[in-house]
Amino acid sequence: MIKISEEATGKIKEMLEAEETPDLFLRVGVKEGGCSGFSYGMGFDNDQKEEDTVLDFSGLKVVVDPESAKYLYGVEIDYKDAGMGGGFTIDNPNAVASCGCGASFKVKGEEGKAEKCDD
Repeated sequence: MIKISEEATGKIKEMLEAEETPDLFLRVGVKEGGCSGFSYGMGFDNDQKEEDTVLDFSGLKVVVDPESAKYLYGVEIDYKDAGMGGGFTIDNPNAVASCGCGASFKVKGEEGKAEKCDD
């Protein structure tokens, strides 16, 4: 479904360890909104639903809800440590357009709920 680079996996594990809360995992999702109609969401969670898809990346538990899964198929998440220009990147083969900030996207045949961009 999705791929997460070794660099991103390592950084996420490091961030999880800093949380000092057992049973946390990474939740990756999509919601309507953002400049292009859909926005990515990544955050720590400990509330797994029965219908969620659970993935494992070298011991990193990643959870995706069923509604988001259709937009995330084939997505690649990476992490670049490059000072002020670094951070997580998302490469989505389903996106036909994306915002300049890279946090929102549009898919063919679906409008989503585009909001005014602050760029």
